[in-house]
Amino acid sequence: MGLHGKRRKSKYKSYKGEVGKIAANILSRDFAADKPFEKLATDVTEFAVCDNKVYLSPIIDLHNKEVISYSISASPNFAQTREMLQGLFDKLPQDARPILHSDQGWQYQMKEFQRQLKEHNIIQSMSRKGNCLDNSVMENFFGRLKVEMYYGEKFQTVDEFVHCLKEYIHYWNHERISLTLNGMSPVQYRTHSQAI
Repeated sequence: MGLHGKRRKSKYKSYKGEVGKIAANILSRDFAADKPFEKLATDVTEFAVCDNKVYLSPIIDLHNKEVISYSISASPNFAQTREMLQGLFDKLPQDARPILHSDQGWQYQMKEFQRQLKEHNIIQSMSRKGNCLDNSVMENFFGRLKVEMYYGEKFQTVDEFVHCLKEYIHYWNHERISLTLNGMSPVQYRTHSQAI
């Protein structure tokens, strides 16, 4: 019948630093959050598009799995991380004191990254070395995104891919329902929980 399944692949590998040198694993795989901006997670993933690389660096709110900030770049540099952080800072409530969890990627070990987190009352948490389960929420998001909008698809240009990626993130936040969110999208769930 011409049917075939899509499978997950992994490409981008960020630098893994020494355990405990920068930040402890405060999250410790407790991914449940009672309210928005309590626990956040971030990572970077790579896409191969038209003989080029495209990198996505999002921040997800663990309360409702909403992508609250992201940056798309042709290079996984600190300018991309800075842009992603600024998107977070623009939305961060004044009284929020979130935990931001990541792997031990080089960008999360930079003094400038740590300075900006402190400046905005954000507590840094990092996975243990080589333990992807410590940041499984991000791994699951990347896997779902790639299965649903990337694997098996043909893009004519990088710009077309970036446009589709932005559309998918909007779909993820506003339209894609989840049973774990009582059949609501992330934005619907946040709005509903804040109204209670």
